Amino acid sequence: MRAVVFGYSNVGDRCLRVLRARGVDVVLVATHRDHPGETLWFRRVADTADELGLPWIYADDPKSPELEAAVRRAQPDLLFSFYYRAMLPPTVLTLARQGAYNLHGSLLPQFRGRAPTNWAVLMGATETGATLHEMVAKPDAGAIVDQQAVPILPDDTAAQVFDKVTVAAEQVLWRSLPAILAGQAPRRPNDIAGGSYFGGRRPEDGRIDWQQPAARVYDLVRAVAPPYPGAYTEIAGHRLVVARARRPLGGHAPETGGRTPGLHVIGERIVGVCGDGEAVLIHELLDQGRAVTADALSTLIDESHARPHP
Repeated sequence: MRAVVFGYSNVGDRCLRVLRARGVDVVLVATHRDHPGETLWFRRVADTADELGLPWIYADDPKSPELEAAVRRAQPDLLFSFYYRAMLPPTVLTLARQGAYNLHGSLLPQFRGRAPTNWAVLMGATETGATLHEMVAKPDAGAIVDQQAVPILPDDTAAQVFDKVTVAAEQVLWRSLPAILAGQAPRRPNDIAGGSYFGGRRPEDGRIDWQQPAARVYDLVRAVAPPYPGAYTEIAGHRLVVARARRPLGGHAPETGGRTPGLHVIGERIVGVCGDGEAVLIHELLDQGRAVTADALSTLIDESHARPHP
């Protein structure tokens, strides 16, 4: 079986290795150029292809005639997309004689669209996973081949959940490949009307609204914690990123009565006071990548209070 693979990130790396281990002839790998402003904390699929001795190209524009021509020359039986960041047009999908399949990082039809792991954590979900499905013109809407669930624990960050999803993706693909290669892939309806869809996220979406309940603030912190850009707040002209935090356990919550929502120093601890009066304990606060101590934060808070307000 000849396959063309569109891949990126850790899921692309692991699933490409699964194809090779299952004996699939990967005749072309297409991946993205690294974005100059992005922190590369994940595996580069181009490096994986080099390691495995596979031909690869950059494919930043999935609609380009050059890309379609490259896929056509590869004469694939199968086409796979493993965390490739763009929708593939039908003109490319139909070049695979025995089908095109995508590995999505959620339990479809929930959390269709972009950044599914981050959205699952942000929305307070307790479970997500990986879904292998047929690719169609609409995003994440094709028939489901297989799924694997993973738990989202109360203090998991999106990066920790992404690691679980990567393993789930590897398991799903390994389990499904024999049926796919035999032309007998199962097809389960993907009820997108009963699911959910979310768009991409920007660093600016990480701004903390301290008027929100503590549970909501904490979910945001977990959802975009490093290596993602991080949830942030601004004091005295400084953008402060909450890199690590926890909700206090019963009986260990600081007294927040009378304090306005926002960052405070309470008993030498940095605490985020939220709109419901509950607290988020800040274990790591960063200013341009440097740790902010409780004393330094107190100074910034004093500066903020001293500044004239419009």
